[in-house]
Formats: sequence, C-alpha cells, structure tokens
Amino acid sequence: MNSTSSTVYPDTPATRDRWVLEQRGTRTILDPEIPYDFLVEEEHFATRDVGPVATIFLTNKECPWRCAMCDLWRNTLTHTVPAGAIARQISYALARLPVARQVKLYNSGSFFDTRAVPPEEYAAIAALVSHFERVIVECHPALIGENCFRFHQMLDGKLEIAMGLETAHPLVLEKLNKKMTLSQYAAAAELVLSRGIDLRSFILVQPPFMQPEESIEWASRSIDFAVDCGATAITLIPTRGGTDAMETLAALGEFAPPDLSVLEAAFRYGLELRRARVFVDLWDIARLTSKACCGAVRIEKLREANLTQQPLAPHPCNVCGSSA
Repeated sequence: MNSTSSTVYPDTPATRDRWVLEQRGTRTILDPEIPYDFLVEEEHFATRDVGPVATIFLTNKECPWRCAMCDLWRNTLTHTVPAGAIARQISYALARLPVARQVKLYNSGSFFDTRAVPPEEYAAIAALVSHFERVIVECHPALIGENCFRFHQMLDGKLEIAMGLETAHPLVLEKLNKKMTLSQYAAAAELVLSRGIDLRSFILVQPPFMQPEESIEWASRSIDFAVDCGATAITLIPTRGGTDAMETLAALGEFAPPDLSVLEAAFRYGLELRRARVFVDLWDIARLTSKACCGAVRIEKLREANLTQQPLAPHPCNVCGSSA
C-alpha cells in the first residue's frame, strides 16, 4: 500500500482509481470453469407469490469501475474467461441446484461488459435459462444498450436488469467513484423500460461519505428516486466494511457501518410506500448488531418481511429498548 494512501481520499476520478487499487489485498483464486458460488433462495415475486430463485455467482473478469465501497473484485479474474466458460459455469450450477422459477446471473460487475461475458455466449446462455420465468442480471448504467436488447430477444421469459443506484445523494454518489450521475441513471432506466425490460435497483444504506444521522433520510430519498425511475424491485444493502479501502475510509472518519435500527427504518419506509417490492440484503447481517437480547429476533423479522412484503411493526425489546 502506498505510504500516503491512507492520509486523504482523492478528489479526482483518476486519483481515486489509483487510491482504490492501492488499498487492495489479495484476490481469491478461482476456476474460470466453475461459478464461485450458487444457491437457491425464496423471494416475493412481482406476481405476489413466493417462490424459489436460483442465484449463480459467475466467475469472470473484474469490473472496469473502481468504486470506493466495492468488495466484489475479490471474486473476479484479471482476464476474460475462455470461450464457452460462462455457459459451462451456468450448466454446472443448474445441474447441482434444486428446481427454481427464476434465475439471477450475478457476476460481480456488469453482465453486458463484453470483457466479462462475451456476447458470443449469449445464445448458449439464453438456451440454458430460457425455461425460467425471469432472468435477472446486473449492469452498470453506462453499458445499457444493444447487447441488453439482443439478449432480451433470445429469452422466453422476462428479463430484469439490476442497476446499482447506491444513493440519490449527488455529492456522495460522485465520491463513491462509480462514474455515474443521477441523470445518467434515470436515462438508462428509461431506456430499459422502453424495451419491456424490468428494473431492479440496489441502494446502499449509510454509504461512505455520508453522516450517520443523514442515512435514514437519504436511504428514503434513494428509494423514492428508484421508484420514480420505474424500479419494481429494490434491494437495500447495509454498507459493508472489511476491505482495506473501507477500513481506511473508516480511519479517516469517512465511513461507519449502519446500525441495525437504521436499516430497519429504511426498510420500513420502503415497505410502507408500497410502490415496489423492497428487500433487505441479509448477507452477513449479524455484524450490524451485538445485542444478544434481540438481535436474532430482529433479523428474523427482516427475513419474514422480505417474503411477506408487509411493513415492519416496531416491538421494543424489554431488555435494551431497541425495536425488535
């Protein structure tokens, strides 16, 4: 790590790119023929029923953007996969997963990044997943274009594109180094919807460069912005620490992980709005609370609300007074 890299967060995109790279530790060693993870989970569908969704975490080339908060680069490669590898990864996972109705092809970046998922593979991929009711992929707004629409035409089921909004706070969004503005996000969303593709938005709860006391308000504003852009599903992600970059930002006073109560408040707002399905990302959620008295109960309520889409009713804990 550069000896000066921890003293200040840079103020230009180019220097931020270098800073982010300087913070990095080691990358996971992965097999390009095998997805780095796959699983089936239940989700509340747009049809208002609950069913199984297969999620396949594809192994492929790292995203070209250098977002300050990103930890996904750890499970990526430094090169494009061999011809046919993405289709083989999907086939490998589907052969080992139980039957599901929908599928998420997540790849730690953008599905329509041609260096990550070669367009020559679209037909083979589509053939493997066309029996699903819905195929959900991730994409940066800058890469929304003809490749998305071409892949959509190959599917029998519905295509849904998940785009990371992160936050509707324009200054924080700029500092995250995602190289995207709110107007660019809205334009990409409009283009997606115009082609009959559904939109899912990812929102960070209490991202870096945001004061904790502002985080509930801006999570709520971000939900409003996403649904105004036409998102029919929103995933709230409690911002994770743990990477060298995030630890450095924490040391600089630029980041603190959200308290579970902040996540609950943002989730409650989204559910009560009733303009889209709203989910909480529960991966590693236990890190947000150390309360033995009510932590497990509160997390289970989040899990239940993900499936029911019913607003969280506050029930104060008799021991600590926190909402449970």
